[in-house]
Amino acid sequence: MTQAIWNVDKVHSTIGFAVRHMMISNVKGTFNDFEGTVEADPQDLTDASIDLKIDVSSVDTRMSDRDDHLRSADFFDAENYPTITFKATNIEKKSEDHYDVTGDFTIRGTTKPVTFDITFEGVAKDPMTGDEAAGFSGSTKINREDFGLTWNAALEAGGVVVGDEVKINIEIQLRK
Repeated sequence: MTQAIWNVDKVHSTIGFAVRHMMISNVKGTFNDFEGTVEADPQDLTDASIDLKIDVSSVDTRMSDRDDHLRSADFFDAENYPTITFKATNIEKKSEDHYDVTGDFTIRGTTKPVTFDITFEGVAKDPMTGDEAAGFSGSTKINREDFGLTWNAALEAGGVVVGDEVKINIEIQLRK
């Protein structure tokens, strides 16, 4: 396969996260609006160009009051920082279908290097459209405070409402 431009297929992709809540459970959420392009041979990502943009206002934790709080200046400050972005800067092949994809990850105007552990899931022709599709799954962990997401509240019994570590999971389907 040769280099081609692929677009993220939102209908068949998910960008999700999980964070500790009240020291006793994990709250999960997704971003429902995002776009991205990958210029690559999907079977060899080592020289790929990867750009992803997430609309912060599309955050969805299945609780509207919490989502509004996440959009506020206490967290994402969506009014002033409407997008989260990722641009790959280095890609290392770890095994046949496994990569470390490092890039500039920007949240709330702060950019830090983040490495995603990515698995290439394969290429197939969509029987409905005839389009070629490629699938990837991956994950990383970040410390939210590194990106200026510092709001928290102490719990009466000790501990805090929101944990610092955020797990990010992606399931991406691309279309050529």
